[in-house]
Amino acid sequence: MEIKSENASFGGVQGVYTHAATSTDCEMTFAVYLPPQASKGPVPCLWYLSGLTCTHENAMTKAGLQEHAARRGLALVFPDTSPRGDGVADDDAYDLGKGAGFYVNATEAPWAAHYRMYDYVLTELRALVQAEFPVLPDRHGITGHSMGGHGAITLALRNPGAYRSLSAFAPIANPTGSDWGRKQLTAYLGADESAWSGHDSTLLVGAGGWKGGMLIDQGASDQFLDLLKPEALSAALARSRTPSVFRMQPGYDHSYFFVQSFAGDHVDWHADRLK
Repeated sequence: MEIKSENASFGGVQGVYTHAATSTDCEMTFAVYLPPQASKGPVPCLWYLSGLTCTHENAMTKAGLQEHAARRGLALVFPDTSPRGDGVADDDAYDLGKGAGFYVNATEAPWAAHYRMYDYVLTELRALVQAEFPVLPDRHGITGHSMGGHGAITLALRNPGAYRSLSAFAPIANPTGSDWGRKQLTAYLGADESAWSGHDSTLLVGAGGWKGGMLIDQGASDQFLDLLKPEALSAALARSRTPSVFRMQPGYDHSYFFVQSFAGDHVDWHADRLK
């Protein structure tokens, strides 16, 4: 692991790091915020997965999470959204390829060689973070925005022992029924739709729910509502009687101004469950 930068932030340290990842077979960049409490011992850890076109940097600089994490004593991890490098497959469209990994393990050419973001986030980067930073191994929560919200919910529902808390900002809630999903799942996983269901929040909630409680915030003026399909997830949560708080926030769009506005609520949600 190589340190790219470390800066003081709200009494803690915001760092950016690179390492040679085996799951994605390329160099990966990620960011970690350590609150001031981490100087005295290991702290709980909140993962933030970013959305389409983003890197580790977008949420690190725009979401305003550090102040709240310092207040509650949480470490933050900001992974990248896809593999990177000259040898990594890409597409001219913004919603496929680099910046659009969708947190799946691709099985189709040319994506399968590098696009294994599911394994990278769940296993490889987690092991590295736990080895190199003072975080509690059994106190991890996960959240994310848009494509990252999709990733957070699907990773948590498929691996309930890995995460103790879950939330999302404007997640892509039903990708098997949306143009933000069908295109990418076909490319990464193939045309057989039976392989897609494990990466659809609405279908996963309907199949088994989530026992730990879930906080979802969605802007009511989000310009991408037809692609996100929040009504599908809301209905699945109700049908499965999953403990949840689903809030349609009037006047808010899909931007990081929306994420900033409710970042404190989400940090508190996780901190209360990661004590």
